[in-house]
Amino acid sequence: MRKVIERLLNLLAFLLTSERPVTADEIRRTVAGYDQSSDEAFRRMFERDKDLLRQMGIPVEWQATDPWEVEFGYMIPADAYEMPDPGLTDEERAALWLAAQVVRLGGQPSGPEAVLKLGGSPMPGGGEPLAAELGLAADLLGFVFQAISERRAMHFAYRDKHRRLEPYGLVHQRGHWYVVGREMAANAVRSFRLDRATEVEIGDETGSFDRPRGFSAKDVLPRRPWEAGPADLEADVRFDASVAWWARRQIPVDAATREEANGDLLARIRVAHQDAFIGWIITFEADAEVLGPDELRQAVVARVRGVA
Repeated sequence: MRKVIERLLNLLAFLLTSERPVTADEIRRTVAGYDQSSDEAFRRMFERDKDLLRQMGIPVEWQATDPWEVEFGYMIPADAYEMPDPGLTDEERAALWLAAQVVRLGGQPSGPEAVLKLGGSPMPGGGEPLAAELGLAADLLGFVFQAISERRAMHFAYRDKHRRLEPYGLVHQRGHWYVVGREMAANAVRSFRLDRATEVEIGDETGSFDRPRGFSAKDVLPRRPWEAGPADLEADVRFDASVAWWARRQIPVDAATREEANGDLLARIRVAHQDAFIGWIITFEADAEVLGPDELRQAVVARVRGVA
């Protein structure tokens, strides 16, 4: 059965790439799987394979190879085989991509090939799980939620330091839970990943602090990997028109952008973590180019070349 499938795929590929009708003799000499057959065996196999392709809805047509119709051959017209452009909007393509990532057949994630053929583009992070992963911090959630709702201070160890926090809220992002609040020693609003916190305790006093009016915990947490770090760069990036719609959905809403006449998107993006930013940019492959600053551009080139 495997040989039959391979032979059918070889035949299909040959007929699709031929720009003119090809004779049975050409197929026998060119397509792998037919070349070792006797005349009668080739005739039977080829007739059976043509029928199989036609049963699958593939239009194998019999056409003249010359204007005088002296000789005839086989071909698959592209306009009869290819699906017409369905005219999907950017939102519809994004919804299809999400659906393709959610659906699993036999425990395996579906591939992106179908979405790409419908006018989609490679999506970064396509292999990441879409479901929430509570992880090791799940047993702390109730504890921390109590501290937030009763406005109790928290005490915990984090990165080899003792922290005292006025917790304002909980946020789940990229498979991890974060507690956001005012770190008392620094007098600054910060976020801490719960699965990295140890020796967690909450104070006895309720109502020990007031949460700022209109505070949004999710606005404090960096939403993109390259926004959290010690660097302070502004990257100028050109996105090809084919991926501009997807880039717009990932860059910050306050980033300065400009669309050029050919549909390319120019964006100025603040970068706090250079390695994370480069990792994101190279997912666009040749459809994104870092224009500046020069040191960041050179770092991207070095990463692509495997130097860094």
